Amino acid sequence: MKVLIAGANGYIGTRLIPVLLDNGHEVVCLVRDKRRFRENSDFSNRVTLITGDLLLEKSIESFPADIEAAFYLVHSMAQSNDFSNLEAESAHHFIGQINKTSCKQIIYLSGITNDDNLSEHLKSRRNVEDILREGSAALTVLRAAIIIGSGSASFEIIRDLTEKLPLMTVPRWVNTRCQPIAIRDVLFYLENVLLNEATFNKTFDIGGPDILTFKEMMLVYAKVRNLNRYMITLPFLSPKISSYWLYFVTSISYPLAQSLVNSMKNETICRDQEINILIPHQCVSYEDALLLAFEKIEQNSIVSSWKDALNTGYLNPAFMDQIKVPQNGTKEYKVKIPFRRKTEEVLNNIWSIGGNRGWYYWDWIWNLRGFLDKMVGGVGSRRGRTSNNNISPGDAIDFWRVILADKVNKRLLLYAEMKLPGEAWLEFKIVEWHGEKFISQVATFRPNGLWGRLYWAAMFPFHIFIFKGMARELIHYGQAT
Repeated sequence: MKVLIAGANGYIGTRLIPVLLDNGHEVVCLVRDKRRFRENSDFSNRVTLITGDLLLEKSIESFPADIEAAFYLVHSMAQSNDFSNLEAESAHHFIGQINKTSCKQIIYLSGITNDDNLSEHLKSRRNVEDILREGSAALTVLRAAIIIGSGSASFEIIRDLTEKLPLMTVPRWVNTRCQPIAIRDVLFYLENVLLNEATFNKTFDIGGPDILTFKEMMLVYAKVRNLNRYMITLPFLSPKISSYWLYFVTSISYPLAQSLVNSMKNETICRDQEINILIPHQCVSYEDALLLAFEKIEQNSIVSSWKDALNTGYLNPAFMDQIKVPQNGTKEYKVKIPFRRKTEEVLNNIWSIGGNRGWYYWDWIWNLRGFLDKMVGGVGSRRGRTSNNNISPGDAIDFWRVILADKVNKRLLLYAEMKLPGEAWLEFKIVEWHGEKFISQVATFRPNGLWGRLYWAAMFPFHIFIFKGMARELIHYGQAT
């Protein structure tokens, strides 16, 4: 059957595509930029791509008329504080397009909304459900609480908090109960409700076998990791202070932290068990879900990460248009150093930059720059990277976004997502000239007004030491002495 995925580049969509392909379905992916999908996907030649930003109705290509089912996996919670209006607008535009097709079913992954006095995040999920019901296709809603898997936002937040803080002063929302579910179980339910008429026009809660408080989830994580962790609950911590606490300790943006904290007052526990009657399935436990996530991390095989999504509020979705570094009105600092080491070894060092490997030289300066960026509401440097040695366009590397990762032509281009009075690019290349090999490193800055020029002047002395040292280390790192 022909199936459409809206949100194909997202955390869930990226993992759902191979599941559907393996089952013989014809998959159509709605993406904002085909270039990013093709560069970032091993199965781009096995799917049909159509472009469109659901927030810009005129940008949406017509959906194939013979679509039989559609997955709606679009969320805007991390994009801005006005996410509820954005999510409603996106859903309306989606329904406008899907109603022109022969689609029989829409499947929406929502949040559990069984509590009273819902947060804005959960109200928005419920509102999107209502909008999707206005369509001509039958709607199947799967409501989930926290999703645990390598690269999921919930897993990474728990990981950040527990790994970094031996002693935590925590707000009272850590005692709120929820029912976490493993990503593999979410994919199982998404797959098995597809064109299953018994699920048409129905809503199901899905969750794992464990009901835990957020505090208990962090303590179970600590147990899995053999860590001793202690928590002191401070009931007077306001939602705003809690949001800043989450923002500074973890890698999430402030709008996302604010939305999550406001949602954590609501219990997210399955109320009905009808899904288990229609589609019998034994979900894995929370502890087993953690172990499975770490298995993927240790194998360096994280399929997708929430950090690589482009709705984090830091970067324009049209970031691929920045692939050509501007020449006019810019400032540059270039480093070009010859080397005799094997090209593949130096290239692998470039491809491993950031994240756990760091920036090779004066890492403390990079960490300080990330901390200062966090202080002014930026992304900071805690996002790390999804894979230790693989890079694709659209990936996040600390406070940079990958624009181009061309190993054949030995070129890596990064675009800054940090708070800046201008725009910044960082380019690495390996070039050959008259039989000699060089590593070329170019920092380009396009200043915005006087403040931008003053910023460049202030940073220039640091560039002299940092970039020369980094280029030398990229050549020699890991070399046998």
